[in-house]
Amino acid sequence: MPPKFKRHLNDDEVTGSVKSERRNLLEEDSDEEEDFFLRGPLGPRNDKIRHVQNQVDEVIDVMQENITKVIERGERLDDLQDKSESLSDNATAFSNRAKQLRRQMWWRGCKV
Repeated sequence: MPPKFKRHLNDDEVTGSVKSERRNLLEEDSDEEEDFFLRGPLGPRNDKIRHVQNQVDEVIDVMQENITKVIERGERLDDLQDKSESLSDNATAFSNRAKQLRRQMWWRGCKV
């Protein structure tokens, strides 16, 4: 091919032209047969399918949010469990130290 006719197209030019051509085809007046092939079947059945698909998409979104919330709740529960174990350990250490101090004070009272 001669160099003056040789032109390299990038992906944007190719996909953009396909999109613009499809848009032009859809915007122009066309008969029902062309609409059927470009947009698919129209009618109550297609509307029902679209409606059900929208409901499924909404349920998927809600379930993804619920899963995220459950994961966050699990993390918070783990943090709470760690804090409660730490508090329990500190309470046991305080109790032991209090008993030891009480004994020391009792002996000190006996000596006096």
